[in-house]
Amino acid sequence: MFSKEEALLIKKEFWTEFAKAYPRKWLLYDTKIKDVTFKFYIDNKKAQVLLDIEPKDEEKRKIYFEKIESLKTILLEDYLPEAILERNFYLECGKIISRIWVEKLGVSLNNKNNWETIFDFFNETMTQFEYFYFEHEDYIKDLEINT
Repeated sequence: MFSKEEALLIKKEFWTEFAKAYPRKWLLYDTKIKDVTFKFYIDNKKAQVLLDIEPKDEEKRKIYFEKIESLKTILLEDYLPEAILERNFYLECGKIISRIWVEKLGVSLNNKNNWETIFDFFNETMTQFEYFYFEHEDYIKDLEINT
């Protein structure tokens, strides 16, 4: 078990090493859609690449999710075959968002021997997610188009 300070240092080192291994600008919060963001997540059991859809307006959240859901076959067949789509994903705080994600189980932030595997997973998965998003961005962003 690590102290809080040690855990913070490990996390900082992890992200610094990831940035060195893959020095590029990721899309993340720059989707041009308010409250629709790409994220990296790592803990001591899994790594995930996420697309969180969390506008405060429930109707907007529903529309954005349904647009991506309407592209599910393309997403799974051409980009991320292991993607999981969940319309109502409950965060620990109780907030409901929509989430699309891919995860790699059995890896740990605290095991430096896993880092290269995690870095590769993050890079490959986020790159595919970004390709998918850029290809379908206009359709996803346009709230006037009904699915």
